[in-house]
Amino acid sequence: MPTVSVDKYALFKELGRDYTTEEFDELCFEFGIELDEDTENQPRAENEPPQLKIDIPANRYDLLCFEGIALMLNVFLGRKPFPNYRLVQPASGQLEKIIVKEDTSKIRPYVAGAILRGVTFDEARYQSFIGLQDKLHQNIARQRTLVSIGTHDLDTIKGPFTYDALPPKDIRFTPLNQTKEMNGEELMAFYDKDKHLGRYLHIIRDSPVYPVIYDSNQTVCSLPPIINGDHSKITLNTKNVFIEITALDKTKLEIVNKIMVTMFSLYTAEPFTSYSIEPVEIVSEHNGETRVTPDISPRTTQAELSYINQCCDLNLSAEEVCRLLTKMAYKAWPSKTSSDLIDVDIPPTRADILHQVDIMEDVAIAYGFNELPRSFPSKSGTIAQPLPVNKLTDIIRMEAAMAGW
Repeated sequence: MPTVSVDKYALFKELGRDYTTEEFDELCFEFGIELDEDTENQPRAENEPPQLKIDIPANRYDLLCFEGIALMLNVFLGRKPFPNYRLVQPASGQLEKIIVKEDTSKIRPYVAGAILRGVTFDEARYQSFIGLQDKLHQNIARQRTLVSIGTHDLDTIKGPFTYDALPPKDIRFTPLNQTKEMNGEELMAFYDKDKHLGRYLHIIRDSPVYPVIYDSNQTVCSLPPIINGDHSKITLNTKNVFIEITALDKTKLEIVNKIMVTMFSLYTAEPFTSYSIEPVEIVSEHNGETRVTPDISPRTTQAELSYINQCCDLNLSAEEVCRLLTKMAYKAWPSKTSSDLIDVDIPPTRADILHQVDIMEDVAIAYGFNELPRSFPSKSGTIAQPLPVNKLTDIIRMEAAMAGW
């Protein structure tokens, strides 16, 4: 279960009121997360704000940063509606491209991208931006083995971009926060004993080719999943962010891309509005395939009203269930095909919703676990007995043990 640290008073400001530790602990419980620690009364560095350390369910990738926690708690409390994320076309009318070369299939076959324009960073936002990438790398990306994220100052590089796999000696660039240019082999030796990056080298070290992303001027943007280039590094002055993501798992690739853009499109500004995302076209030259990423359209599904009521021991109408689902960021309405069905739009941030049981759980959270009816089990007694197949296997095990084999 990941733990996310957030600025206590910045979060309370976003939520519109101050909470005592007990009150916020209760709010977290009601929402389905857990307050692990409040550092208000603990020794801290000078000028360091008190932190709330919050335990997040492992599958709630949308809660791995300050922005996600603040957004979902505000939606849960009814203070804000869930955002309407939009894909917007660039002013030129031509999408940026990532051109995929055939050799990438040998090591890390999938890539996706997105652009956030007009972003305004301050120190807190910047640290949250970096922290979200790290949390995603450690959790859904499984220590970068399945997915890795690269973020770049778009104004320092020029598309179209190329995703290729090259021999390590043919890759030369200056790694992030370094001053010396090195090739792939030299980079491996340089970071071999690095406490942070050394643990990721094994992912590609023994491959005859390393994945690499470079721009139209052959400037290396990143050597995934190890490190970005220093040339395109993000700073507080960055306004336009290019996000590239490479992966072994296409599903997780799309999840990570959606989380990155939905969390930080909050800070996009004119000429776009907040929650505006510029997609990137992925062009695979070797097979002629093209696609546009990210896809932030909601997933549409259905849930059975009778199932939800039975599991929660409630007797809610379809309209009441729909109102409760709004608190959990869904759009829901009674189905026209059946009085027992509810049509549900699952937001792009909720990759954890896989089945109507997940929707039922969110209805229970929105209703309030402490408000659900409580009843004692039936007093009628029952006597258990083993299944016939288990009795047979016990007999066979005993005979086999006594056979002396």
